[in-house]
Amino acid sequence: MTEDTHEVAILESFSLELARAAGTTAKAYFRKNVTIRNKARDRFDPVTSADRAIESLLREAILERYPDHGIVGEEEGAHAARSRYTWIIDPIDGTRSFMTGSPLWGILVGLFRDGSPLLGVLCQPVLDEVFLGAPGGAWLIQDERRERLRTRQCDELAQATLACTHPNLFDSTEAEAFGALAKQCLMSRFGGDCYNYAMLAAGFTDLVVEGELKSYDIVPLIPLVEGAGGVVTDWQGRPPLDGGYVVAAATEELHARALEILNGAASAENQNR
Repeated sequence: MTEDTHEVAILESFSLELARAAGTTAKAYFRKNVTIRNKARDRFDPVTSADRAIESLLREAILERYPDHGIVGEEEGAHAARSRYTWIIDPIDGTRSFMTGSPLWGILVGLFRDGSPLLGVLCQPVLDEVFLGAPGGAWLIQDERRERLRTRQCDELAQATLACTHPNLFDSTEAEAFGALAKQCLMSRFGGDCYNYAMLAAGFTDLVVEGELKSYDIVPLIPLVEGAGGVVTDWQGRPPLDGGYVVAAATEELHARALEILNGAASAENQNR
């Protein structure tokens, strides 16, 4: 084992520790009375007492183990790095699902190294599932059992299942583009938040298309999808490290076809205005 491989293995193990600890906290709040506050003035952007408790737990654990590492979290902002590593945290991706009793949410923990995603973990504690994306691949971990994940080898839109959290995430132009893509696919499903990407990595969904994501919504999921053989970019084909409009696909061919439809329909919509 090389020095770098050993270092990654230690960080991978720690990321799983973080996920499990956060999952225990999340289960203590789920389907219980939680405090809900709206973070936005012009729309509903909820944060719960569970979000805050989970992020605080994760930050404390990271800084205790790696005080020179950076942290970017949804609820508490950024802690500057003094090393090549920065952790990125979404304590509950899918807060609306969480607060309405649905298990289709997850705790996201990702790790940048030198500005590139290295590791990503999605923990769904109610279903007893931890999804890990790392340089060695993508895995579903339950107890001590690991199952290797691979995307479905779907190259044709007509055979593809398309997932999106909610159509209201798109403005009018992007909504038209998404609708054009959905018409080409076998079927489309709404809801799921981060869990859609786990199902893509596991071979049950073929495309995930989203809008207005933040970095902490997508960066931890990039190693998971890519480790399973999939592709994740923004709608221009670039790494979505800052979030935005995102396309995740099971195969390179399917990804290229989806981008072609999305960008062609968006251009046509803009020309018709």
